[in-house]
Amino acid sequence: MRKYYISFCKDEDDGTEMGDGTDEWMQRKTLIKPPDQLDLTEAELKEEFTRILTANNPHAPENIVRYSFKELLYQRTGSIDQLATHFMLEGNLLHQDSDEARRQKARQGYPEGMVVLLLLLLFVFPQQAEVEEVMEEGGSEDRSDSVQHKGGKPEQKQTNQFNFIERGSKTLNNPLRQMGCQTEPPPRANFSATANQWVIYDAYVEELQKQENNKEKQRASMKKEEGKSKKKTMLSDDITKFRKVTKIVERMVIQNTFDDIAQDFKYFEDASDEFRQQEGTLLPLWKFQYDKVKGLAVTSLCWNQRYKDLFGVGLGSYDFTKQGHGMLLFYSLKNSTFPEYFYTTSSGIMCLDIHPNLSHLVAVGFYNGCVAVYNLKEKSIQPLYTSTAMSGMLTQPVWQVKWQKDDMDNNHNFFSVSSDGRVVSWTLVKNEMVFTDIVKLAVGDSVTGGLEGLQLPNPACGTSFDFHKEVDYLFLVGTEEGKIYKCSKAYSSQFLDTYDGHHMAVDAVRWNHFHPKVFISCSADWTIKIWDHTVRTPMFTFDLNSAVGDVAWSPYSSTVFAAVTTDGKVHVFDLNINKYEAICHQPVVAKKTKLTHIEFHPVYPIIIVGDDRGCVTSLKLSPNLRKKPKEKKRQELPEGPEVEIAKMEKLLNLLQDPDNSSLG
Repeated sequence: MRKYYISFCKDEDDGTEMGDGTDEWMQRKTLIKPPDQLDLTEAELKEEFTRILTANNPHAPENIVRYSFKELLYQRTGSIDQLATHFMLEGNLLHQDSDEARRQKARQGYPEGMVVLLLLLLFVFPQQAEVEEVMEEGGSEDRSDSVQHKGGKPEQKQTNQFNFIERGSKTLNNPLRQMGCQTEPPPRANFSATANQWVIYDAYVEELQKQENNKEKQRASMKKEEGKSKKKTMLSDDITKFRKVTKIVERMVIQNTFDDIAQDFKYFEDASDEFRQQEGTLLPLWKFQYDKVKGLAVTSLCWNQRYKDLFGVGLGSYDFTKQGHGMLLFYSLKNSTFPEYFYTTSSGIMCLDIHPNLSHLVAVGFYNGCVAVYNLKEKSIQPLYTSTAMSGMLTQPVWQVKWQKDDMDNNHNFFSVSSDGRVVSWTLVKNEMVFTDIVKLAVGDSVTGGLEGLQLPNPACGTSFDFHKEVDYLFLVGTEEGKIYKCSKAYSSQFLDTYDGHHMAVDAVRWNHFHPKVFISCSADWTIKIWDHTVRTPMFTFDLNSAVGDVAWSPYSSTVFAAVTTDGKVHVFDLNINKYEAICHQPVVAKKTKLTHIEFHPVYPIIIVGDDRGCVTSLKLSPNLRKKPKEKKRQELPEGPEVEIAKMEKLLNLLQDPDNSSLG
């Protein structure tokens, strides 16, 4: 049983005692007027002074300026934090009506009214009241007339003051068990011998002899294995030699069969060009076709920079309703009947690029958004590297890939552009490809509403791109909306410039091989446009009356380029001869066959074109299509890239002249 006593101390000032019934502390206090207080009249006392209190912090700065990376300038901060914390103290007080407070009262055994009285006295007389709790030891246990004893209630267990675990509880200890087992004793033997130097020496000699015998057995087994492996290597060498011999014989037979084409490729020059003045023709040479590519279209062409007779062909489908497998083929001009290498893929191939220095590495982009790298030196039909969902696989078709220079760690890398608006850099690191987003294309300032009212930019669908020949960080990207963006590898949030040149998808965009300012683009809106990247309007515009599938600059002249259209024609232009129309437009395939891609040979005067039936046709340019300036008497003809730059610069100067502004 607990008893509570309240004792009061005397007031030291007046010596009076304060007990029950004393209400002096509740009496009204009288105000004492200070001697220096001003005497005001009733009117002055009744006069009201209105002061408005605000929550603004007078010490908060109002001229904070921060740099905005979006606007690229310093801007004044609009919102200023006005909160000023003067004092903060974390406490552990509980409200008396809360559940936790009631539980504590129940555990300590305080009556509810007594707790309220004690709290009141503590707050009213903080200096004078002292509350003492007197616990009578053994009162409830010895006295038989106690309340708990009479009521028959069990004694309340004392709680642990640290973690509130009842002291009466105890962890259950598992009973001890003894387990035994009986086994047979291990065998024992008594041994005794005399160990001297001769006995120890004989033991060592015996052990060495055993080791030598084991080595001889291992040598014999190794010789047997080497003999078997030599036989296998001899067989494999014989097979490889046989393959090489058969390939050489096959090429000899094919060259004898198509000897007239080989002679035309090397020696034929169309004499009728002398009577055509400025026009030229295309002479059909070899036709490359594989039986297993039926139903697939040529989606990409690329020449090998090291082996001049080898080129790669990517096969897929531009019809999204008829997507299936794809193929990667490598043909040689020495054998047009069968590819040198071929790979079958589960998804259609949309683009490829052969490494300019390491000709055995080929980067490939697929319709399902995957990119891969093939190694022609390996016999495996699987790619050496493949992107997955974990390694940044794209979500839309990959329309173009391009190899770039090795990074600072000498790791190979290439770039890709896809319909989801991402220009991604892929780096080959050991056994995996590491991706880095370079640019995310967006359609102007248009936005769409996302979740919770978020404003998201509309992504632009990238269809083609090309990197500058001299400035490594500069590149162009063509989009499905018809716009061309000039971008930099160093800036991923914005474009350097935008060209609104086409009304439909840009199928190809390429920098000039000689002049650093000029690039060309073609589109499905039937037009080809030539640009100066410092001007937002095109210099030349050509309408071909059909959708243009691809365009390419020639490697021997800065003013010659060729394009293919869906009506099966090849168009060759030379701006130095005619600025208004093509000097050659010739159908090279059957009717209802669409041409998709074109590529100039880097050395020989031939081009290859691919169609939507999986066939590649090679064509030789007539002398008028690769005409050089005439030599003047007693003057040597200048050669080199400076001459080609001067030719294109002359055209640019003509266009900048206001009198000739109508040209092109």
